Amino acid sequence: MKQPLLAFNDKGIYCAQANVYLDPWRPVDNAIISHGHSDHSRWGHKNYITHHTNVPIIRHRLGEINVTGKNWGETFTINGVMFSLHPAGHIIGSAQIRVEYKGEVWVFTGDYKTEDDGISVPYEVVKCNTFITENTFGLPAFKWLPQAEVMDDVNNWWAQNRAEGKTSVLFGYTLGKAQRLLKYLDPNIGKIYTHGAVENMTQVLRQFVDFPATERITSETKKDTFPGSIVLAPPSAHGSTWIRKMTPYVTGSASGWMAFRGARRRRAIDKGFVMSDHCDWQGLLESIKATGAEKIICTHGYSDIFSAYLREQGYDARTEKTQYEGDEGETDNSGAPAEIADEEL
Repeated sequence: MKQPLLAFNDKGIYCAQANVYLDPWRPVDNAIISHGHSDHSRWGHKNYITHHTNVPIIRHRLGEINVTGKNWGETFTINGVMFSLHPAGHIIGSAQIRVEYKGEVWVFTGDYKTEDDGISVPYEVVKCNTFITENTFGLPAFKWLPQAEVMDDVNNWWAQNRAEGKTSVLFGYTLGKAQRLLKYLDPNIGKIYTHGAVENMTQVLRQFVDFPATERITSETKKDTFPGSIVLAPPSAHGSTWIRKMTPYVTGSASGWMAFRGARRRRAIDKGFVMSDHCDWQGLLESIKATGAEKIICTHGYSDIFSAYLREQGYDARTEKTQYEGDEGETDNSGAPAEIADEEL
């Protein structure tokens, strides 16, 4: 039997011909990294290759690693295998990884979304024979509203809370979601404060994006300055002693899971905003069709349901298990320093 160009094993997605792993979840010699979320960029590899905008992100999180940055579409060859990185639109620096050998082309998406968020390089369709796709939101129930509508809702919520003399505490993941929200917050409404983990990552990304001004919350920040302002914080801050100084406050969360009835109540959130950095159902289907791929490999999320649907549509589709969890609920068990995990909870 012919060995597949890419194979899933206990360390990650492996290209034996090049002796390279894609987003490995255990330490390896050579790793090509799709993006900076901790379930895809793990600590402990000897050599990292990633898009150059992702280099400062993973160095911020992982320390002084041996990493090489590549440009979009730049081809690099390892033992006859040609690799290149193409925009995934998921977060800043997120890439799809194209792999070609002897005329056969595979594409590994990492995480991706098709809506242009205005801060990430927009998703690019890459033609291939085999397409490895995530399925975080691979159910017909997931259908995203345009980003502009969601951000209007966020800003109107903040303005209403300000009128009532309350602090708006908005939760979003430290890398990606927090910056997407920040970019479109209306600073004319009030002051924008940030949790330290959000501020640290945002400072790394200011070299790529013109964000509104923010102020880091410290032990010196006075409680009476919060009413009417908005605070961007990671979900781990909810229910912590840190948040108490914002009283009286109202909480909001931006996540694709807010599309599920009851998600806001279970998370004890006052207001839910449906905003995801992943494709919705239609986005997944349109992306797959556009690649022209005959074979589809589905990973994490609703992969079994989604692959079964694809087979009904005539695709050669199957599932593979990974340790990718998706940034909508990501945790870190990579062996990285503890502060990295804390930023993602």
